[in-house]
Amino acid sequence: MRKALGLFAFIGFTLFLLVAVVSLRPFGEPVHTEMDSYFIGHAQEEASSNNVVTSIVFDYRGFDTLGEATVLFTAVAGVLMALRRREVKA
Repeated sequence: MRKALGLFAFIGFTLFLLVAVVSLRPFGEPVHTEMDSYFIGHAQEEASSNNVVTSIVFDYRGFDTLGEATVLFTAVAGVLMALRRREVKA
């Protein structure tokens, strides 16, 4: 029973990998979505930014960027607190 279950899992995983490889796009060919065209067409007028990447990071995804900065600040503060030197009282 255990061998059959292992063989079934192996065959299922192998089929999954084959389907994944067959469905891959050619290397370097991006997926175009409606959002790409929207950001490219409206970035300058809505965000007043000539750089589309900057407008996405700071305007369209501003709260997400703020959250990432908060996590980074908390991690750095935690590491600094863990590695600080403490005075030894004699």
